[in-house]
Amino acid sequence: MAIAARGERRTLNRQQNDPEQDILRLTEAIFVPWDQRPLIIVWIFFGIASALSIRSRESRQPEVVNWSIKYLRYLYEQPLDAFDLPHNVITATLVDQFAFKIKLDPENVISDIEEMANLCHELLNSDISKAILTAALEIFANSLLATHSLRSQLSLSPSEKVIECLREASEIGQANSRDMALQLVALFAMVQSHYCGNMEYIEKEIYRFRTLLAGASLEDPVRAVIIRGLADLQGLRDRRAFGVVPSVDSTDSSRPIPPFRELSASFSQSDSTSRGFILEKDHVDALLSYTRITDMEDIIEAINYYRLVLASFHPGTQIATVAAHALGTVLYKAFSCTNNIDHLNESISVLQHSLAITVESFYQFMQARLLITSLQARLVLLRNEEDLDEIMQLFHVTVNNKHVKTPDRFDMSCSWAKTARRSRHPSISTAYDCAISLMRDTLTFTPTLFTQHFQLAAILNEHRVLPLDYASHLVQTGRFNQAIETLEQGRALLWSEMRGLRTPMDQLQAADSQLADNLAVVNRDLEMLTLTDSSNIDGDGGDGLEGIDQIGLLLLKQRKHLDDRSKLISQVRSLPGFESFLKAPSFDTLISAASRGPVIVINHSEWRSDIFILLHNDPPSLIPTTDDFYHSAIKLRDRLMRYRSSREHGLDSKQYEHDLRSVLVGLYDLVGRPVIERLRTLNVPEQSRVWWCPTSVFCSLPLHAMGPIPSDDGVKRHFLDLYISSYTPSLSALIESRKVSERSFEKPSILLVAQPDQSLYEAFPEIWAMKRLDTKVTTLMSSRATHSAVTESLREHRFSHFVCHGQLEHGKPFDASFLLHGGERLTLLDLIRSQLPAAEFAFLSACHTAELTEGSIADEALHLTAAMQYCGFRSVVGTMWGMADTDGPELVESFYKSMFSNKQAGIPYYEKSARALRDAVRRLRKNRVSLSDG
Repeated sequence: MAIAARGERRTLNRQQNDPEQDILRLTEAIFVPWDQRPLIIVWIFFGIASALSIRSRESRQPEVVNWSIKYLRYLYEQPLDAFDLPHNVITATLVDQFAFKIKLDPENVISDIEEMANLCHELLNSDISKAILTAALEIFANSLLATHSLRSQLSLSPSEKVIECLREASEIGQANSRDMALQLVALFAMVQSHYCGNMEYIEKEIYRFRTLLAGASLEDPVRAVIIRGLADLQGLRDRRAFGVVPSVDSTDSSRPIPPFRELSASFSQSDSTSRGFILEKDHVDALLSYTRITDMEDIIEAINYYRLVLASFHPGTQIATVAAHALGTVLYKAFSCTNNIDHLNESISVLQHSLAITVESFYQFMQARLLITSLQARLVLLRNEEDLDEIMQLFHVTVNNKHVKTPDRFDMSCSWAKTARRSRHPSISTAYDCAISLMRDTLTFTPTLFTQHFQLAAILNEHRVLPLDYASHLVQTGRFNQAIETLEQGRALLWSEMRGLRTPMDQLQAADSQLADNLAVVNRDLEMLTLTDSSNIDGDGGDGLEGIDQIGLLLLKQRKHLDDRSKLISQVRSLPGFESFLKAPSFDTLISAASRGPVIVINHSEWRSDIFILLHNDPPSLIPTTDDFYHSAIKLRDRLMRYRSSREHGLDSKQYEHDLRSVLVGLYDLVGRPVIERLRTLNVPEQSRVWWCPTSVFCSLPLHAMGPIPSDDGVKRHFLDLYISSYTPSLSALIESRKVSERSFEKPSILLVAQPDQSLYEAFPEIWAMKRLDTKVTTLMSSRATHSAVTESLREHRFSHFVCHGQLEHGKPFDASFLLHGGERLTLLDLIRSQLPAAEFAFLSACHTAELTEGSIADEALHLTAAMQYCGFRSVVGTMWGMADTDGPELVESFYKSMFSNKQAGIPYYEKSARALRDAVRRLRKNRVSLSDG
């Protein structure tokens, strides 16, 4: 009977020209009273399924292939070995039919791909011939490739089940199937990482590809594919972790525009039930080319084509979603070119209908963002409040879409805040809160301090004023305390993150010693990782993780440390009294920064600028500013930068003195006069200590030297004559500097680091002045001033004094440095790495030590002076620009003479530095009529 059945099958194969007759005849055969009926029925079902398969390819009707799959599924569930019908043949045939079903009707592509993965996984673990296995795997891979362009646009990466099947195929199949499987594994890893920010996923694939490469012989035909995939994976990973990922909208503008008219014609002439051709490359390219279309004639043809595509697919399918986005985009372009509001209305309508049935995904984010743009254009024209409400709802959707990278969500949150602010919408505070939170979250995407700054600078290129703008809104609504909290949260992000890793554990140790020890270890490991010099990373990683490079190792370690730290912090916050552990400081905490004198906070925002004076245990005292305050401050900063960078006039020239005087006069009119008036109203006596906590452009302006101040006696006075000024990068940093030890009241020894050369001809008089001081001075000069000697000696001294060149590196704030012997450099990153428990005071008699490098963020305070403060020094004297060499010896001698006098008994020596510097500068100014003090 088996022979008869095989003969029936051969008959079926010979009569493929009439598959409908085959189906009818074989269906009737089920009812014939055969002997050994079950065997015959099984073969008849297989014949029907085969005939349906042939019929489906001729008719291209989805319902026919669906019936074929139903017959094959029935057979798949039977014990076929007893009927001389190999089970693997049915499995492989099912793979083929699912592939064709996807091509005809991709509506259920996700579930169909999943089922194909299950079937292929079964084949991979069977004893099927390599030829059949390879054919099935190639069909599976081609289906994934065919749907990839549209799937990736929707951020719909295959499941782990699909990826695991591809991994197995890349190791078991023949060359062709291995080649495609490897390409797909790399492709989907990059898709998931690029759109969802999933670095762990891409890191696993890099590890696996490196392992495959290590095991591949030089003759292996897929070796080149492995190398190419590894390069692509590492390239994307490195851009995500150590650079900026190109916009997802970026396209190759040099590529020709698709022939939309021809594509529309072929679409119209095709069978309306045959939709598989849309997955062909020409149509996929056309669907994804909407960003490159600029000519109006091309726009009109693209609109007609995208309308046809959209109308031909079920709403909610992937192709319909892509077509809706493409159509919405070109319709908006048509409106921009013609101002025809019909185009704008259709764009809005198309996107609204598509969004209503689109699941949360990257493409939902893209569509919502485009719809916001279209609605905003119509809002300008028609002033429809319903459009405004819809815009705000869409902002909420985009900001909370977890399928999108944090930088993209942050960008939308900033746009939300600006739009809500302009329209006075009730969601202003919600939008700002989201933006502040997402801004801080961006720091977790890169493992090192250098790359965190790079990433932060990139995302803040247009949004660096976000905390300042939010604070201005809070002031406008009378929430002064919250405004101070917001300014603190939005500045010195890198320093505050690093400071959190050095949080003292004394109180926690008393409450839970084990928890304290565990957190200390994680903090230490995370800090070491964060302070890695990413410019020197290459080669293989260690720790027994063969195949992982050092960059990958850093990323994996960072994620693990961050996860461990987050869990430990949650445990700490569950302890009584530790509910606020490592949370953003409240106003009640921040106001303690003013415990030893007023703190003057300047908020520089285009919406409104304000000056706060903080007094201990009092509400903030607000000084409103003039209407021209914002732009006047920018002009002053630009003038000062221009004067300082000019090579025509040196620091000792009369012209430079004249230019600087004009800046100081303008600064006094803008800030000095209202601040002095308010200090007097608040009964703050002259000669009191005050701290400046500036933002934005004021971080580069010499607030301590502004003037002259008009007086009745005709004597010219500047701000420093009335008050003793200091600067702090943040209120938290100032609070941290107040921790005093018993040794702080003892006269300190001083570490002198000197590196004189021909261009620093006044260094020797300054060195001699230091050696004449009435205290012990340890000198590291010339050949003794090596990198290792200086870093070691810094740990042993409370006071340090540097006499050497300070260098800035354009766009590289962590490479700012002191020049030591033999060209060695003590960089800002070196200082941050240092643990200096004894440090109290540093005098940086070098140029540019408190100056920001070009390209860095003003409110991050990334300069040598701030680095000294971070690594432990309570007080630091730095320079905002180049210092005249002739001023050094006299300034230093006068400074230390004042500091070591008995005028300020009973206070730590390092706290005497502000008055000592003020006195020295006044004396120098009197003798030299100079205002160029830094």
